[in-house]
Amino acid sequence: MGNRFPARDRFADGAQFIDGRLRPGTSGRTHAVVDPATGDELLTYELAGAADVDAAVAAALAAFPGWAGATPGERSDALHRFAAVLAERAAEFAAAESLQCGKPIKLSTEFDVPGTVDNAAFFAGAARHLEGASAGEYSGDHTSYVRREPIGVVGSIAPWNYPLQMAAWKILPAVAAGNTIVLKPSELTPFTSLMFAQAAQEAGIPDGVINIVNGAGADAGERLVGHPDVVMTSFTGSTAVGKRVAEIATATVKRLHLELGGKAPFLVFDDADLEAAVQGAVAGALINTGQDCTAATRAYVQRPLYDAFVSSVAALMETVRLGDPFAPSTDMGPLISYAHRDRVAGIVDRARGYARVVTGGAAPDGAGIADGAYYRPTLVVDAAQDSEIVQSEIFGPVLVVLPFDSDDEGIRLANDTPYGLAASVWSRDVYRTGRATRDIKAGCVWVNDHIPIISEMPHGGYKASGYGKDMSAYSFEEYTQVKHVMYDNTAVARKDWHRTIFGDRL
Repeated sequence: MGNRFPARDRFADGAQFIDGRLRPGTSGRTHAVVDPATGDELLTYELAGAADVDAAVAAALAAFPGWAGATPGERSDALHRFAAVLAERAAEFAAAESLQCGKPIKLSTEFDVPGTVDNAAFFAGAARHLEGASAGEYSGDHTSYVRREPIGVVGSIAPWNYPLQMAAWKILPAVAAGNTIVLKPSELTPFTSLMFAQAAQEAGIPDGVINIVNGAGADAGERLVGHPDVVMTSFTGSTAVGKRVAEIATATVKRLHLELGGKAPFLVFDDADLEAAVQGAVAGALINTGQDCTAATRAYVQRPLYDAFVSSVAALMETVRLGDPFAPSTDMGPLISYAHRDRVAGIVDRARGYARVVTGGAAPDGAGIADGAYYRPTLVVDAAQDSEIVQSEIFGPVLVVLPFDSDDEGIRLANDTPYGLAASVWSRDVYRTGRATRDIKAGCVWVNDHIPIISEMPHGGYKASGYGKDMSAYSFEEYTQVKHVMYDNTAVARKDWHRTIFGDRL
C-alpha cells in the first residue's frame, strides 16, 4: 500500500477553495487526513474557521448576479464542459477517492466517478429545462404564468462516505439552476471536493460560483448554516446532526433540504429467487463497507426461505476479499476510521448478549490489513425487532436477518423503524411487489434489486430520513424560487372586486 495520490503536492497552498483559488484555513487548528487502510498520514491542513466561511459566502454572493443572469444555454454549455473535464480526469479522481476513503479502486472507478460524470452531464441538459406552468387565463380576466428563479447563495454540507458523489449531488443542481454555492465536505475527506471545484474552474465556470471550505462542523458548519447571506442549506448526514442543522437554519428562516440516516429493509417473500436475493443482500449490505445510508441493513425473510437464506448469505460473505483498496481483486476496504470501526464493533459486541453472530463480528488479522480500520463482513440473527442492532443505523458491513410469516407482518416490520430512506422487495409476484412498493414508507423502493441509482430519478427519504430530493429534475424544487406573475387583460380602471373596498360608490 502507499500514497497513490500526491495530496501534499496537490494541496500545498491549502485545503480551502475560495473565489477560484486554494488557500489555507484561518481557524488556528489543523487536521490530519489519514489513510484508513494503513493509518498513514496523507495531508495535514489548516481547518476553515468563521472568517473563511465569511470569505467564501462573500465570493458566492458577488458571483451570484452574473451566474444567475447567464442564459440556461450558457450554464448548460459550461456544465457540459465540466462533465468532459471530469471524464478526462477519471483515473485521478478514482485514486484520490480510494485513498482518502479506503474504498476499493474498482468501486471508485466503476461507481463513484462514472456516476459523478453522469450527474454532471444530466444537469448540463436539465439546466435548459427550468420550466414553470404554461400561461393561462385562470381568473378569466388575467393571464398567469410561473417563473423559476435561482434563490441565491446555497450553503451545503456533505458527508465522508461518498465525498465526490455528494459534492456533485449538492453542487450540480444548485449551479444548474443559477445559484452559487459554498460546500463544506467532511474534514476527513477533503480531496475530491476540492478537485471537483478546480475542474469546474477549468471548465470555465466563473470564480466564486463554487467554493469549498474544509472545517469542523461546530465551527465552519454551524457558521455556514447560520450565515445571514446563505438562503438555503442542503445537508446530508446523520439524523442527530440534521436536527442541529434544522435548529440553526430555522432561526434565520432558511430553506432546508435534509438527507439523513437510513435503515433499509430487504424484504424477501417466499416466492423470491433465492439465489438473486442472497447475491443482492450481500452486495447491498457490503457496498462501500456498508457505509451507505441506503445499504441493506435488515433482511426480513419469509419463514420457508429463512434457513436457506441465512446459510447462503453466511457462505457468500465468507468469500468476500478484504485487502489493499488499490488491488483490483479487493472486494471490501476498511471503514473510514479506527474510531468508526470501534463504534461498529461495539454495536455487534453488545448484540452478542441478545442475538447470534453467524459469521464475522471481528477485525481481520491478515497480513497487509491488520493495521487498517478493517472489519469482517458480519451476519447477525436471532435479534428482537426492538433491539439496537435492528433499530439503529450501524453504517458498517453488518446485516441482521429476521424471519416473518404473513405478508402483512413483513411489511409492518419493514416500516418499523424511525427511518424511511430506501427499501427493497423480492418476489416473482407482481401483485405482491405492487402492494409492498405502495405500503413501504421509503423514498426509494427497489424490486428484485438493491442499491442502483440513476441521475434521472430523485433520491430522498420519509420520516427521520429527512425531506427534499437530490438528483433528477425534482431537485430543482429545492434550488429554485417559484414566482407567480399575473397580468390584467381588461384595461379597466375600476374592477368589479373594488366594490369590496368602495362599497356602492362604483
